[in-house]
Amino acid sequence: MKQLLPHPILTLMLLGLWLLLVNSVSPGQILLGAVLAWSIPLYTARFWTAQIKVRRPFLLLRLAGTILYDILVANVAVAILIVGPRERIRPAFIRMPLRLQGNVGVSLLANIITLTPGTLSASLSPDRSELIIHALQGDDPDAIIDDIRKRYEQPLLDALEQLELKRGVLGADAEPPHGAESAEPSKPQ
Repeated sequence: MKQLLPHPILTLMLLGLWLLLVNSVSPGQILLGAVLAWSIPLYTARFWTAQIKVRRPFLLLRLAGTILYDILVANVAVAILIVGPRERIRPAFIRMPLRLQGNVGVSLLANIITLTPGTLSASLSPDRSELIIHALQGDDPDAIIDDIRKRYEQPLLDALEQLELKRGVLGADAEPPHGAESAEPSKPQ
């Protein structure tokens, strides 16, 4: 069954999206949407490099609520900060050590940080152990890191279990692509 319907939730979401796009719930559109929703995940699955297993889906819903709330509150706070005196703006780059290891988890965290006004994920260290964050209020880097860990990183760690597939993903013992620098110094021979 897993071979025939590799991603059932994605299939249902694509069917729903198709029906919203065509603005019709006729039998023909349902059939066409079902064929598209079934075939797209089936034929694109080989290009996906990671699979995610959601251990606690309700925690992800709570995280989504936290993110929406933080975006709304941060929009107001940043607007007040920008309109106010310039002395209150103290931008800084902050290096945040990561506890998340998987590609998808790190990407989600970086996007959440960027979506929240006042912070921006600027870069990921070559060894993928640190995320460099730009903050408009960089007075207390430890407080910013603690807040990000508590509100975003820990719920992601608790909710997701990342299963990296062998193909298409650089493992710890894999060679970097031609022209890319390795995170570890090369040993003399």
